Amino acid sequence: MKFQWSLLLGLLFAIIISLFAIFNIDAVRVNYIFGTAELPLVLVILFSALLGAAVSGFVAMFRTVQSNHRLKELQKEITLKEQTIASQQNEIAELQKHPKAPVVEVEKVVEPITD
Repeated sequence: MKFQWSLLLGLLFAIIISLFAIFNIDAVRVNYIFGTAELPLVLVILFSALLGAAVSGFVAMFRTVQSNHRLKELQKEITLKEQTIASQQNEIAELQKHPKAPVVEVEKVVEPITD
């Protein structure tokens, strides 16, 4: 459902940009670092919108890859901790199977000091 709303909002935004661009067809001077050009405003608007969408798409892809990498690291950590817990539970079970050795009390004998 969330994807459908995102798609709908994206299409609505694209229609609004297209209408805005169609009503602005006058030629404008665009200054680049390496020169200038005379372009219709509609092309400048559409190119700017596409460039913005591409940049935000690349940022989203980078974050997704980064999140997936972190997720895999955390899953490995969980697996290691589960293995540690399992081995400790096995050790506890083994210790509970064997009866405790009898406790031998040792009396401490203190001898008087004689000079």
